[in-house]
Amino acid sequence: MAAYNYKPLHSITVADIQSLGLPLQVADHLHEKLSDILRIYGADTPATWHHISTGLLQPDLPFSFHQMLYYGCYKDFGPDPPAWIPDPEAAKVTNVGRLLDNRGEEFLGSTYKDPVSSFSHFQEFSVSNPEVYWKTVLDEMSISFSEPPECILRENPHGEGSNPGGQWLPGGSVNPAKNCLSMNSKRGLDDIVIRWRDEGDDDVPVKRMTLKELRKEVWLVAYALDTLGLDRGSAIAIDMPMNVNSVVIYLAIVLAGYIVVSIADSFAAVEISTRLKISDAKAIFTQDLIIRGDKSIPLYSRIKDAQAPTAIVIPARGTFSMDLRDGDISWHDFLERARNFREDEFVAVEKPVEAFTNILFSSGTTGEPKAIPWTNASPFKAAADAWCHMDIRGGDVVSWPTNLGWMMGPWLVYASLLNGASMALYNGSPLGSGFAKFVQDAKVTMLGVIPSIVRTWKSTNCVAGYDWSAIRCFGSTGEASNVDEYLWLMGRALYKPVIEYCGGTEIGGGFVTGSFLQAQSLAAFSTPAMGCKLFILGDDGCPIVSTIEPNITMVEKIHHYHTVVRVTFVASLHLKLFHVVETPALFFLALHVIPYIVDKPQNVPGMGELALSPFMFGASSTLLNANHYDVYFRGMPYWNGQILRRHGDVFEITSRGFYRAHGRADDTMNIGGIKVSSVEIERICNAVDSSVLETAAIGLPPPEGGPERLVIAVVFKDSHAIPSDLNQLMASFNSAVQKKLNPLFRVTHIVPLPSLPRTATNKVMRRVLRQQIAQLDQNSKL
Repeated sequence: MAAYNYKPLHSITVADIQSLGLPLQVADHLHEKLSDILRIYGADTPATWHHISTGLLQPDLPFSFHQMLYYGCYKDFGPDPPAWIPDPEAAKVTNVGRLLDNRGEEFLGSTYKDPVSSFSHFQEFSVSNPEVYWKTVLDEMSISFSEPPECILRENPHGEGSNPGGQWLPGGSVNPAKNCLSMNSKRGLDDIVIRWRDEGDDDVPVKRMTLKELRKEVWLVAYALDTLGLDRGSAIAIDMPMNVNSVVIYLAIVLAGYIVVSIADSFAAVEISTRLKISDAKAIFTQDLIIRGDKSIPLYSRIKDAQAPTAIVIPARGTFSMDLRDGDISWHDFLERARNFREDEFVAVEKPVEAFTNILFSSGTTGEPKAIPWTNASPFKAAADAWCHMDIRGGDVVSWPTNLGWMMGPWLVYASLLNGASMALYNGSPLGSGFAKFVQDAKVTMLGVIPSIVRTWKSTNCVAGYDWSAIRCFGSTGEASNVDEYLWLMGRALYKPVIEYCGGTEIGGGFVTGSFLQAQSLAAFSTPAMGCKLFILGDDGCPIVSTIEPNITMVEKIHHYHTVVRVTFVASLHLKLFHVVETPALFFLALHVIPYIVDKPQNVPGMGELALSPFMFGASSTLLNANHYDVYFRGMPYWNGQILRRHGDVFEITSRGFYRAHGRADDTMNIGGIKVSSVEIERICNAVDSSVLETAAIGLPPPEGGPERLVIAVVFKDSHAIPSDLNQLMASFNSAVQKKLNPLFRVTHIVPLPSLPRTATNKVMRRVLRQQIAQLDQNSKL
């Protein structure tokens, strides 16, 4: 919806409100309250909307009324109107606000004012002072090391080598699972750490597990794991729904010094097999079935088809629905192996910080998924993001419908447990009223979503009548958001903020997000994540930046290489790229020219491919099946002597300093919150029908914004024999993709083309194709 379709607030009448289906008496009362707000705060200010959203609007009022007031307030505001603004007093009791209230002047000196005004300076401080920032946050989360690290960050000389990001917490030894189970000032043994409910038991009280009970369950599984006779450091897979058992198993694997291999429970057998082979998993935990309402979805049969190693199988309904393979173990028999240790504490296996703790998978631009190891530092990055940006703390209840096969599954475990909060797990579909009631009954305070879930809730109105007032914020990740849908979502919880969160499996968390200490605009990010520095690359491949500073490391790098070095500077507000070869000339440029270049104005709008600083706590430094340096660093520009890290999303910084995501810049797309390569989909679609010569798969966001749609461009062998009805071919594509790749994927459109745009080296130019099809979409020809 657009603001110009709505009246300004001062023009809204009682009749306008009544026309939305409200009784005259109610409409008159609402108009009177609106008039009172306008008299005090004016008709079109953020303060006006703040008081309307918190003092007038209620979830049971028609959403059309919410839209009338939101768009009416911001009719002439311009881009990025704030849907939520922080209250200065409330900000002081957030995790970051409390820290800054106590130590703001220590961190920022005389420039410190208050938590809200100084938050952006604190974010910059977290980048430029990693030693202080990360030590502070690890202390705030009560992280304990068996062997303390020698420092926070040890940089590589000149940023050289295969890991330009340096070494984090060198010399330290730790066990993240042990920290999840430890008592500290934030929690005791009797505190609730997991709340859950099975789908269909909607009227049964929410089940609860205390820290004491969780510790005993994890210890028992850890002892049973040791009976498998595997070497410490062996990889053990989990292919299960995210429920209490899978969380216990996850923590036990880490506690006992093994490595979790995360596999989503939606994958077909061939995808399971690929991940097991890449990770060299020695065993796998699974269920016989996945229960969704009245449906039973086979899971163990897929494990068998994947020729998985020894499987420990949990019956979904208490008894098995099928016979187990020779060598596989029932959950009951597995636990019986450790019955003599049922009350004994398992001594955690402490390992170096750089040791692997979890292998996750993210599709790249080839057909094989990238195998991304999380080190023992990655869990702390996830938890630190939650501590700072979602303000998760003791007493909170955190729910995020996800799976351990995706990074948000492990993220949820660490974000809640390391911050003294309770995680809330719903064993069933999050798309219906059962989940909405669970959010109410579990008293969820932080609810994580992806936009497609919100779209379903809004279209079905399945959350109507449930009390979500306990929610302090929403978190959103995985896809591009839609303004109207997220306005609706905020209205379900009395306009609590949506903290947009974007990152990646290889980062262990987010690189751009929101904050309780900043105004939040719908479908936009307000800040780089703490400890992260972002760069948006212009068309010439250079960063669009606000300032340029002379840096001695640049001089050192120039002197070291005696070769072509990229040096960027700003002239007439345009970015130029100069290639200089001779060493004396380089020294002259670095020492005498760069310091006098005029700074580019702050918050100049721009759009381009996103790059990241190489120094990110918890981020990957290796891949199991690819060269990490080649994937993330080779060919990237330098900035202040540091090579930038490739990410691949197209990002925009707006005139008001917000960030917006615009999809992938490479051949990877994001479908339903899952990153997948075009090559994987195309390989399947090319084999569907003999009339197909070749296909190209692209992700295309709808014109009004929101998650990417999967569009297939098709070149037929006979250009004169294109089927008049492409629906049958689309159905065949969907059947094949869902069977062989992922049942959650769906082709939405087929576009026949005479040929695909290609480079001189015969590579398909999917970015060009995406632009062409987007134009068709805008012209309503798609």
